Amino acid sequence: MNLRDVVNDDWVRGQAWALLFARLSLGLMFFMPGWAKVFGMGPVEHARRFFIDGYADSFLPVWSLWAVGTAIPFVELVSGALLLLGVWRRPALLAQAAVLVTVTFGHLLADPFFDLTTHVLPRAALVIFLLWVPQDEDWWTVPALVERLRDRP
Repeated sequence: MNLRDVVNDDWVRGQAWALLFARLSLGLMFFMPGWAKVFGMGPVEHARRFFIDGYADSFLPVWSLWAVGTAIPFVELVSGALLLLGVWRRPALLAQAAVLVTVTFGHLLADPFFDLTTHVLPRAALVIFLLWVPQDEDWWTVPALVERLRDRP
């Protein structure tokens, strides 16, 4: 049995293809920067450059800047990978939503007129869309494909 036999009934499901595109796009938008921050820049350098240097003089405790600044790269990496695979979608999306709220707060704290349309809003729209659509409509996840392979005679 090949993959085409397993998914033949599903080729015409435009909604499933739309979900795949949205999920993979958002997964890459988090996974790739997470990878660069964890394995390229390093989480400590990420925290120093984007959290400590810009917000140490704010009302936020420095320890919280270090904690959040070092955690975000891992959250982005892991949640992006989970979304790419379609595994634990809801927890991954909620983690990404938390990152987006944190980033929005930080940018608006530094500049109340910061333009969120280029970075935050496209990601937020995809997170909201993927949280809104029932998970069982996302037929192209690894768990869904494994289940359909297992259920076929």
